[in-house]
Amino acid sequence: MKNLIPFFFLFLLSCGNDSSNNKPVTSPSPEIELVVLGIAQDAGFPQAGCEKENCQLYWEGKEERRHATSLGLIDHTSGKYWLFEATPDFKDQLHAVQESAGTNKNPSGIFLTHAHIGHYTGLIHLGHEVMGASGVPVYTMPRFKNYLQTNGPWEQLVNFENIALQQMTADSAVKLSENIKVTPFLVPHRDEYSETVGYKIETENKSALFIPDINKWNIWERSIIEEISKVDYAFLDATFYDSDELPGRDMSEIPHPFAEESIELFKNLSDSEKAKVHFIHFNHTNPLILDSPQRKHVNELGFNVAFEGMSINLN
Repeated sequence: MKNLIPFFFLFLLSCGNDSSNNKPVTSPSPEIELVVLGIAQDAGFPQAGCEKENCQLYWEGKEERRHATSLGLIDHTSGKYWLFEATPDFKDQLHAVQESAGTNKNPSGIFLTHAHIGHYTGLIHLGHEVMGASGVPVYTMPRFKNYLQTNGPWEQLVNFENIALQQMTADSAVKLSENIKVTPFLVPHRDEYSETVGYKIETENKSALFIPDINKWNIWERSIIEEISKVDYAFLDATFYDSDELPGRDMSEIPHPFAEESIELFKNLSDSEKAKVHFIHFNHTNPLILDSPQRKHVNELGFNVAFEGMSINLN
């Protein structure tokens, strides 16, 4: 993936040298790795038809693409890997996670959050017109499962057995191995075609929260602050930076926690708790998607902004 190259280069620079033998100092390779495959809102960056300043930087060759939000979970011991979301950028993200996993095998599973275009439409690449995959497990909630079974072109993937739908239950863990489990939980969102879930990804020693879409923190039945306290990492919806981001649009029709709202909500967290927060799922208008003053400000406050190619050791 194009975006991984500069981040990998920066990683090499940051490793430093051991003055005693002049060999690079690196951390142990992870057995279980979580990789960020995309950070953008459903339409990616730049967005189709966008002539705004952010997008112009790309059209003028001054910025690189950002792919729609997705995570990859890799078990290097078994060689298996799983995707979280099947985005419109599926082919790039599949290639990237396969390279990280050192395999050309199909995913051992794909976990979907909800039926908005940036989160499941990449499933088309598994069909007979493209990969012709066989029985790739796709994890969904009941309503989403029914939607895929009864609407084209998705039902063709089911009928041709390109995918094998795996129905989940909210708050019930899916065990992927002796040391990895994934638990879906319901979150309030615009559920036109399916439920919306976030995920808790757990190993024996580490855990991560993944909530790319939610309407607002204060209408959720759970406390996001308490949920952050239970994990080591939290990838959280920050689609828009503030309420002024889309002039002429009624922001109440597309509710998300503004980054500024989340920062205000989390301002009294300890430094260690703030460091768990990784904002993700940025609209093309969001300054956090670029190397901007706002991004620097968020980092200075103690929070993190997810980037493509980011790797987390879940050992």
